[in-house]
Order: sequence, then structure tokens, then C-alpha cells
Amino acid sequence: MKELTVVVGAGGIGQAIARRVSQGRHILVANHTQSSADEAAKVLENAGFEVTAMQADVSDRGQVQAVVRKAQSLGPVKALIQAAGVSPSQAPIEAILKVDLYGTAVLLEEFGKVMAEGGSGVVISSQSGYRMPALTAEQDALLATAPPEELMALDFVKGVRDTLHAYQMSKRCNSLRVRGEAIRWAERGARVNAISPGIIVTPLAHDELYGERAAFYQGMLKKMPAGRAGTPDEIAALAALILGPEGGFITGSDFLIDGGATANFFYGPEAQKH
Repeated sequence: MKELTVVVGAGGIGQAIARRVSQGRHILVANHTQSSADEAAKVLENAGFEVTAMQADVSDRGQVQAVVRKAQSLGPVKALIQAAGVSPSQAPIEAILKVDLYGTAVLLEEFGKVMAEGGSGVVISSQSGYRMPALTAEQDALLATAPPEELMALDFVKGVRDTLHAYQMSKRCNSLRVRGEAIRWAERGARVNAISPGIIVTPLAHDELYGERAAFYQGMLKKMPAGRAGTPDEIAALAALILGPEGGFITGSDFLIDGGATANFFYGPEAQKH
């Protein structure tokens, strides 16, 4: 049996990472709809990969467990790419929390039980996790280690005010969750990390750049030190380092890759307005 890469949420970034790290491997694509999974699988197959596609809603533990079972039937899981998520302009508060916060926690928990030795996982988080004010040490610990089913019931999670706050809370949780899971994954000789991208040219970013918060995102794009948006392949280059043998000393970390947008937000000429 071939080694396996599992891609959950195979959009622009997920596919780019899968192409970068999956030479000689089978790829299992799990997307929210079967049609989108099939579409992603076709692109990867046309690029020379052997692919299996399935539908899975990451906000449903039973469906996540079905992905794990399918993965185990195909081969040893050497890489998990968690790129599933919805943005503040795409979904209401509860859906964002269920997919981005709870769903990611469940995926990390379930795949942490089956990762092959030497395997590695990466969660695609977001720069948004860095925009929210600091939480207490106790709150951070809860986001990192509380059972997934308890996350949604936490007072400070239930108290999110709007979709942007829900997204920021979810991404803060992603960053912390890989710290908590890294301890458990290490028991299997596996590693797990997160990447927090800024504005990357994908369909999700397009929804933000032209959605209800278009002015904010367009402004961010103009002001960021890099002077441009990023590409999925730039995220994939970082992911390949983290997932591969040269990243063998990296686990429990989150990597901000946003063209300097967060630096500008906190320390740029307009930072005092926040």
C-alpha cells in the first residue's frame, strides 16, 4: 500500500500543498460536497496523482471518523492537510465555530490516533487569529486542550459578537490546538503545526475582497509591507518545509505568513486607531 496524504478542504491552498508533498503517494481528498471533492480530485489526477475523493462535513465527528476509516483502508497516513474552513462573509457565527473551531479540533484528535510514525499534519489557520485581543492563560489552555465537544460551550466562545469575532476565535483556537495536540501526536512519532496565511489569492479570499468587508480587506491589501497578495504556492512552499524531513524539529508551532499585514496592523502608521 502506498503512503497517504489526506487533504480536508482541497481548495486552492489545500491542493497546492498536496501537489508539493505527495509525490509517490496516494491522495485522499475530503470536501464538504462530493462534487467539489471530485473536482479537486480531477485536477490532482491530471497533475499525475492517484486520488480518492469523498464527501465529509468536518463539523460532524461521525463523518470525520469515516474519513479516518477510509484513509486507513488506503495506506499509512503520512500527511494531514486541514484546509477546510468558512470565512466571515460566507457563513453565520455558529457555522464558523462548528467548522473552523470544533471541526479542526475533531480532525486533529481523530487523526492523532492513526498517524503513521514520521507523519506530520498542518492546519491552515489565518492571520485573523492574531487580530483578536489576548485571552487569559486559562482561556488559552482551554482552547488548546479541552475536549472538542466542550469548546462550543465555553463562555468566552459562546459570547462571540459577530462573524469576524467567531472567525478570529476559531483561528486563535487553531493556533493553540496544535500546541496541545503536538504532545499527543508525539506519542506516535508524528508532528503537527499550523500556518496562518494573510490574503492569498483563492476563491475564499475573493469573497472577502468583494464581500461585506471589501473596504477593510482592500485597504489591508494596499497597506501591507509586501505590497501584494500571496499565492497558494507560497503557502505550499512553507508547508513542504514543515511537513517534510527538514522540518523534523518543528511541532506545536504556528507560522504567520501574511506579507507583513499583522505587523502593519499593530505597528504601522494607523496602528493607534485600533
